[in-house]
Amino acid sequence: MDSSTGQEFKIILGSSSVARKKILADMGFEFTTMSADIDEKAIRKEKPEDLVTALAEAKANAIVGKLKNVENQEKDAKPTLVIAADTVENVQPKRHGKEDAEPTLLITCDQVVVYEGMIREKPSSEEEAREFIKGYSGSHAATLSSVLVTNLSTGLRKGDWDKVEIHFHDIPEQIIDNLIKEGNVLNVAGGLIIEHPLVLPYVKEVVGGTDSVMGLPKELTRRLMKEVL
Repeated sequence: MDSSTGQEFKIILGSSSVARKKILADMGFEFTTMSADIDEKAIRKEKPEDLVTALAEAKANAIVGKLKNVENQEKDAKPTLVIAADTVENVQPKRHGKEDAEPTLLITCDQVVVYEGMIREKPSSEEEAREFIKGYSGSHAATLSSVLVTNLSTGLRKGDWDKVEIHFHDIPEQIIDNLIKEGNVLNVAGGLIIEHPLVLPYVKEVVGGTDSVMGLPKELTRRLMKEVL
């Protein structure tokens, strides 16, 4: 247990998203990060709920695979047997005491934007990002965010998704130009960053949690963590 945070488990956030890291830190947790490096476009589902769920699962499976590889390499690199007198003792490196009992939770997530019934992932080009943002101007979209928490110690896994509606005022052309030039919109689902200082003034209403729009719904994440512990 980490005495400074009172956290009785370890957390791996399976994401390189700056926004997700910030949300998890704001929740008071200490964690390490790993990225899954999967081909997201290889996984296709018609329903947005099914897509974000499948992607969060694929990310978890990829990271579990990476962790097993590291574990196996460590085993191969170290002697496993010591022969003393007539006893054979396994001295595989092992954590002792409290640490040994600490479960590790892996959190993986995914998000898409749904606009006029269509799934939008990360824009494939500046032109597509521009088209996406122009569509939101004076209109509305929804974000669908999945969270999957895997207890690496027990294998227990729980996941769910959260949906948020965002309504926009008209977004001026100049603002869209500046967003495209800056480039961050190319790295997020639907080219949508509502917390961005350029975008924020044009957000009319958010029906749901802004943390969910940023990719990690806090309440849902806490609930799933409790369910797997």
